[in-house]
Amino acid sequence: MATASTVSAFESTLQKTHTWLKDLNDELSWPESDHQRAYHALRAVLHALRDRLSAEESSDFAAQLPMLIRGFYYEGWNPARTPIPARTRTEFLEHVAQNLQYELYHDEEEVTRAVFRVVGYHVTLGEIDDVKHALPRSIRELWS
Repeated sequence: MATASTVSAFESTLQKTHTWLKDLNDELSWPESDHQRAYHALRAVLHALRDRLSAEESSDFAAQLPMLIRGFYYEGWNPARTPIPARTRTEFLEHVAQNLQYELYHDEEEVTRAVFRVVGYHVTLGEIDDVKHALPRSIRELWS
């Protein structure tokens, strides 16, 4: 039987996730109701980021994500294969593009920059700085 606090936790993570998706739609000038498209974009970029970070840094970052976003952040993760050696912006963006549906997205750099801006709205500056410093300069520049 679900307790009131369990239901409240689910409602809270749903609301927070909805806010992230709305923020991403706003950043990309997509319709506010297009949550599926925003979800795919958020997931693709977060997976590329997760796979580029060490297991320790990845888990530190994930701790600041809403529970639902944290769930799809970890979906399919194999920490034994991370961090992947994507050293360049092009390699990182290719990783993002592999997870995007091309008929819905045309510019993986624009999507990546928008996701990073949204992350910046919701994750502490200290954690973002830690993540940025774990990335090569060419990938770090996508945060600006």
